[in-house]
This record gives sequence, structure tokens and C-alpha cells, in this order.
Amino acid sequence: MALASGTKLGPYEILSALGAGGMGEVYRARDPRLGREVAIKVLPSGSAPDSERLRRFEQEARATAALNHPNILAVFDIGSQDISPYIVSELLDGETLRARLNSGALPVRKAVEYALQISRGLAAAHDHGIFHRDLKPENIFITRDGHLKILDFGLAKLTMPEPGAPGLSVQATLDSVTGRGVLLGTLGYMSPEQCRGATVDARSDIFSFGAVLYEMVSGRRPFRGDTTADTISSILKEEPPDLATTGRDVPPMLERIVHHCLEKDPAARFQSARDVAFALEALSSVSSLGASAVAMPAHTIAALPSRKSWLVPSLLGVIAVLIVAVALLIVSVSTPPLEPPSYRQLTFARESITSARFAPDQRTIIYGTARGSERRPSFSRWRPTITPL
Repeated sequence: MALASGTKLGPYEILSALGAGGMGEVYRARDPRLGREVAIKVLPSGSAPDSERLRRFEQEARATAALNHPNILAVFDIGSQDISPYIVSELLDGETLRARLNSGALPVRKAVEYALQISRGLAAAHDHGIFHRDLKPENIFITRDGHLKILDFGLAKLTMPEPGAPGLSVQATLDSVTGRGVLLGTLGYMSPEQCRGATVDARSDIFSFGAVLYEMVSGRRPFRGDTTADTISSILKEEPPDLATTGRDVPPMLERIVHHCLEKDPAARFQSARDVAFALEALSSVSSLGASAVAMPAHTIAALPSRKSWLVPSLLGVIAVLIVAVALLIVSVSTPPLEPPSYRQLTFARESITSARFAPDQRTIIYGTARGSERRPSFSRWRPTITPL
């Protein structure tokens, strides 16, 4: 049953209902201690006795509270009243990405801007060993000033790196929400490994991110089916249609980024959200999103697969030759010709030079000599005419 206006949850006063979802009901509330309005998420009525659901809810609080990033919902507090737990978070003004997509695909430039913010938020979560595991348009919020916030880490899996383990090796610090072999997530955005009920890591979120980005650009989901089995089969076996088939002017590099996120094999995808963010930053830095991918950094191009893999090395070789040629031309024009040094004899006895150094003026040489059987060196100064480099 929905909470009425004026209901108290701890020190918070409920003002109005904001919405409800599978993981809880959300209310606008006021914190009288700080004089600010907040959002409070409460477990649906009658679900508190469900220990698994309660554990997921508490896990969301711990996961989100551990993060501090502008693209992730900020959690302020957690509490419980009448066996109903609740989470207190910042109050957002705007709409979900799902609501925005109900009007159709986004402009390509706006989709890239939103995708970059999402990837940065994911990177921050992954840095803390937190995987979202249910990334979808419903869990992404767009504020009125255009900032994106990732919501609902209720399905997150908390992990920490194994001591001394490289790469993506992780060891769970909190039991998985479900056992191996059980599906968890939202159909249509789940990674192939999620569909198989296998262990997931950060690369699973990258697949879901790719599905969201595909939908932002095209206005439709990359994997669809008439039944649950058909949709799962599409995720496991089929490639989504090229974005170019939508009739929109999609830059080839954006097409490659999306398909690189949606690789079936996790090892073939981007290996971190930071890699995704870097590729998107390079793309957004191009003056026109319709520009050729040649304008992107060479290492970004090399990181993405291409059907004409011979073209990139050849192009890079030509660019390198041009750079070297221009550098040599600049040096030859700006450097004056060297003149040979002039010599003037100062002594007439045979001597052996034992050491020599340039003086601070870079034109005088100070050297030590030994004459005949003398072992005690004598020192002289020699000032040749030297043209500095």
C-alpha cells in the first residue's frame, strides 16, 4: 500500500509518490534536519518477509553509497521502520532515458554525449569492484540540465580484486544475488553470459551499455523476439542490424564502437568502461560526427576491429613518412651550416692530453696535459672558434 502524504519514516516526512518499480516504491520526502527534499525508496508492501528481496535491497544501499560520482545517484542514508527498509538519496528532477526514448531515437550527437556520461559512471563503479548487472534505459535518469545518473544498483555484485591477481580476476566479497545458472537482469539488455547464467564481470555491463547505446541511436532494441526464448536466442546467436540500415547518418566509428561493445565473446569486447569512454571522447572531439574515423587517434583506431584491417596500418605508415619528411625539412631550413673550428698553436713541446672539458661558455675547452716523463699534469685553456648547434 502506498504511503500517504505526511507519513513519517524515521526523521523524514513523505510528501508525495514519485513512482514504483520491481525493486521498490519511490517517494518525495523532506528532511527537516537539513531543510532539503530527498527521494526515499521503500520496499513494496508485503515484500519485506522475502529475505532474498530484502538482501537485494540492502545490497543496493551498500553498493550505491560506496560510490561518489556525478553520473551515479548519490545515497545519503538508509533506515528501517516497521520492518520496512528504505534508502534516502538525492532528489532528481527530470525523466528516465526510457521516457525520452518513448519519443524515438536521439540525435546522434546527443546519444554520444549521453553515452559518454554513462560510460564514465560505469567506470567509477567498476573501479570500486561494483557491477550493475541491470543497465537499461529505465535505470538511467536525465536531469533537466542534461546530466545523466545511473540508478538502481540493487542487482549489483560486489567484488574485490584477489591479492596480486592481474586483470579482471576478482573474488566475491558478498554472496552473489543468485546462484550460478539462474538468469538475473532485464531481457533484451542482458549479456550472453548472463543469459547462460554464467559468472559475469565488468564486460557484461559493457554489453548492456552497447545495447542501450544502440537503442539511443536507432530507436529500437538490438535484440528482439516474440518470446523469451527467441530473445535469448537472438542475444546468443544473432548480430544486430547495422545502424546504417536505420537510414540515419551514423559515423562509421560510432557503428564500430557499438558493435565492439556487443561482441558475443567477452574477450572480444572493450575490456573496461574506461576504454569505452576514451573511444567516445575521441569521437566527440571530432569537429563533425560525420567526419572520417581517420581523424581519431591511431591507438583508438587500432583498438577497434575493421573489415579492412590492411587500410589502417597503410594509412598510419603514410602519415609517419609525411611527419618525418616535414620534420627533416624544418630542421634543414632552420639550422645554419656548421663552420669548422679554427686552431692556434700555443705550445711547442710534445705533450699528452689526459683530460678535457667544455667551459660553461660552451666555446672554451679546458684540458690537462703531461710532458715527457712528468706525472704531474699541467692545465691549459684552448678557445677554438666553435659554432654552437
